[in-house]
Amino acid sequence: MRPTPNFSSLRKTIFTGLFLVTILFSVSCNQPAGDSANSAGKPVASDKKLRLAFVTNNTSDFWKIARKGTEKAVAEIPNINVAFETNPDGTAAEQQRLVDNLLSRGVDGIAISPVDPKNQTQLINKIAKQALVVTQDSDAADSDRACYVGTDNVAAGHQAGKLIKEALPQGGKIMLFVGTLDAANARERKQGIEEELKDTKITIVDTRTDNTDRTKARANVADALVAVPDLAALVGLWSYNGPTILGAVKAANKIGKVKIIAFDEEEETLAGIKDGSIFATVVQQPFEFGFKSIELLAKILRGDKSGVPANKQIVVPTLAIKKEQVEEFSTKLNKLLGK
Repeated sequence: MRPTPNFSSLRKTIFTGLFLVTILFSVSCNQPAGDSANSAGKPVASDKKLRLAFVTNNTSDFWKIARKGTEKAVAEIPNINVAFETNPDGTAAEQQRLVDNLLSRGVDGIAISPVDPKNQTQLINKIAKQALVVTQDSDAADSDRACYVGTDNVAAGHQAGKLIKEALPQGGKIMLFVGTLDAANARERKQGIEEELKDTKITIVDTRTDNTDRTKARANVADALVAVPDLAALVGLWSYNGPTILGAVKAANKIGKVKIIAFDEEEETLAGIKDGSIFATVVQQPFEFGFKSIELLAKILRGDKSGVPANKQIVVPTLAIKKEQVEEFSTKLNKLLGK
């Protein structure tokens, strides 16, 4: 015979079970993100020291300025440390090795300048599953990065194009030089220049790449000066291209005969502008790349996403530096670097 159920005891058992489930759910929901980078995307407790990283795409002096920005961030933002990782050979493979090492150490957030954004989208998406990612200097807009901090490179290309037109009012043949056109910033700068020079008497003969090898970069310029002897201007799209162009032009005894337009603020570039060997340079603000990208990582990881624009791009404006601006700019830069 089936026993009569004890409804009073049954109600007590159900109530006790529901109470325990509620307690466990509450503890789970209110628990701060753990120490593992696998909690990417979840707010991290304010008393937890964040492990952040800044990864470059090459060894240019440009990144020394960005490093100062990351150091300012460490000095001003509580409970963070930053590993500054320089890509020694400028390749995507080496950049991946650096990133894999950072992830194995449990980093919480990475600010990276991808060498080859299109082919590194999968890598960035992999990082984003384990740590928060922002891109800086070079974007990978189709990836799962949280935001981009850097230059509007098409606009910077237009700015360089205006300088080229100013340097060559009668028109002429020019050639562009850059590490690789795989990087978004290189392609976009080239695009901006092409758009600005459309319907002018200035012709882009070619774009030569060097894979961030400075010896090859200088050889590219030397070869171009021989192959196209009537070149009117040479344009360097990455920071080290200015000095390598200048060196090759000096060796060919063509200072003053061919105009040089560069990007960024390497010492040799600024010195060339001072003595008239280089017409102008378009400078970014790598210090801001360093500071703002680390600041943004820290804020997002603490649960504050208010600094991320709707388009997920924080644009840092560029400046055109010619002979009349170079002294003041150099003074400010030296002060920034503590020189």
